[in-house]
Amino acid sequence: MQKLIHLSVAAVLVVFSSLAARGQQAHDSSRWEKAIAAFEAEDKTNPPPKGALLFIGSSTIVRWKTLAQDYPEHKVINRGFGGSQIADSVNFADRIIIPYSPRAVFLRAGGNDLNAGKSVDQVFKDYQGFVAKIQAKLPETDIFFIGLSPSVARWKQHEQEKELNKLVQDYIAGKPHLKYIETYDMVLGADGQPRPELFVEDKLHFNEAGNKLLAERVRPYLPK
Repeated sequence: MQKLIHLSVAAVLVVFSSLAARGQQAHDSSRWEKAIAAFEAEDKTNPPPKGALLFIGSSTIVRWKTLAQDYPEHKVINRGFGGSQIADSVNFADRIIIPYSPRAVFLRAGGNDLNAGKSVDQVFKDYQGFVAKIQAKLPETDIFFIGLSPSVARWKQHEQEKELNKLVQDYIAGKPHLKYIETYDMVLGADGQPRPELFVEDKLHFNEAGNKLLAERVRPYLPK
């Protein structure tokens, strides 16, 4: 009887594991359709230049309103959509990345993924999927991962963010066209905690001072 109970428990665990895996794979990006359609409509009236620097990701990119001003010597395209996960950028790459043939792609995302309950390994796999998607169509385009930095509001996941950064950093070592930009320490004060003065009231998103720090971290990696 005890053996049967153990077998039953094992069977239940297998079912739940299968369902969980299936849930991770079936990421629904439909909520962003309106935002993506808006980008496409904008492209028709004001086509972005080919060979530009394309920034994509979640709200950090969306709220980086001074992007073009920060890098006036470059043509830049902002294709961030707030609240998005890396899987969303993979799903929409054929519509808001590939058509522009960018010289370089800068991805800043992953925090929302972790906050939604995804494991570090799953987010890392999504990053690998992003790289594969871009390189399949644009093999000569440089892909930069702008590392995650902790916030006051989501300090509870800072160790996961650090772990994800390390996985990406190790993965790209020695691989052509893949780059990593460290930003984790950028927001920390002498006490090792995120500096509140770098964030808006929600303690999650950068204010002007935070964006200025981010711009300076990214600047040395821009193509010459």
